[in-house]
Amino acid sequence: MPLQEMLAILMLVSFFVFLMAGIPVGLTLALSGLVFGYLGFGTLLFNLLPGRIFGVVTNSTLLAIPLFVFMGMMLEKSKLAEDLMDVIGHLSGSLRGGLGIGIVLVGVLLGATTGIVGATVVTLGLLTLPGMLRRGYDKGLACGVICASGTLGQIIPPSLILILLADILNQSVGTLFAAAVLPGLMLSAIYVLYILIMGVVRPDSVPAFSKEERDQISRAELIRKSFKVVAPPIALVGAVLGSIIAGIAAPSEAASMGALGSLVVAAIGGRLSWKVVRETAQATTKITAMMMFILICAQAFALAFRGLQGEKIVHDLFAFLPGGVGYDIWFLMLIIFILGFFIEWIEISYIAVPLFLPVFVQANVDLVWLATLICVNLQTSFLTPPFGWALFFLRGVAPPEVTTADIYRGVVPFIIMQLIALVLVFCYPGLATWLPKAIGW
Repeated sequence: MPLQEMLAILMLVSFFVFLMAGIPVGLTLALSGLVFGYLGFGTLLFNLLPGRIFGVVTNSTLLAIPLFVFMGMMLEKSKLAEDLMDVIGHLSGSLRGGLGIGIVLVGVLLGATTGIVGATVVTLGLLTLPGMLRRGYDKGLACGVICASGTLGQIIPPSLILILLADILNQSVGTLFAAAVLPGLMLSAIYVLYILIMGVVRPDSVPAFSKEERDQISRAELIRKSFKVVAPPIALVGAVLGSIIAGIAAPSEAASMGALGSLVVAAIGGRLSWKVVRETAQATTKITAMMMFILICAQAFALAFRGLQGEKIVHDLFAFLPGGVGYDIWFLMLIIFILGFFIEWIEISYIAVPLFLPVFVQANVDLVWLATLICVNLQTSFLTPPFGWALFFLRGVAPPEVTTADIYRGVVPFIIMQLIALVLVFCYPGLATWLPKAIGW
């Protein structure tokens, strides 16, 4: 094996060793790339690095990231979820599993407005888990619903994963947003169907709201609160996504409208204050700085790996797989699923996807469909132990009577449902491609 290819393999091995040793992913990417790039080419290869970094920091598409993060954090800090959960819980009435279905619906709304898994899971956990346990919900099922609903923001637009995949795959952000709408709603519907089935098969595990609770608020008051609490975030989501998908605004323009709209929604709810604005700005800065640091460090890794003929190694690896491009896609899905047990979606997006991308470009795979498959698959990384972040977030706010085993047991059915959704999108590509084509993209 040529020396350069050997160095490329050692670079990948060193990356995972550094990562498992607890070194932050940004430093791991930069360290592996710079050291092995220097061993292979000296300083020559990295004459290109400033240009790559400049391309990242001046990419107008990535401007949407801090704006969407600001929109999400503003709605989270202004306690929108608290009002939503109260209204939807009462609207569920006497339906068995109604509170669980309400959590899924709130997860859809928060996913389309915040897109921040940690914020959504923590908020849902604090607001709903004690009440679910008090009403007699099965501990595992309650934890699973909260964790799974909290991750819906990773596929329901505007999703940060989709923005980064658009940059990696050189696709329009609006096209990927449109492609993810139906799969995201389909996955939410699968969750709801599962809860309804549990209401029939194991009714004691998903009890309904008691009549006393339902009588605490009149029907007229419930309708009034529904318009006040539910309508503004739906209107905000419709304005942001509608303007992107309809081609009226670029993603960064729609994101700025969403950031402004989140201030308006918080003001309508009487939750806007200088403290909320300050906390939102601080959280937005931290999250954006972390993501941009990883993106910049990834340039050194990608440049070194490409220079060391790493892409050729990957191409040769795929050549050994039988069955054509379908098997190649499932091999990538398997790699992403396994990596999801150990590392986060940002690292997976900027390591696995660019490595395998040339193979699929050469095979003329529909990259919009591929991006949707990757996005659905990446959702599992938030639920798979030992490093599923949704599990950690919920563990941090769960009552003492909820054990880690309860949380792990509860997410297993939802991981299976996510894999079912992945198979459906693979078997029926129109789930991802129909809407972009219907609107002419």
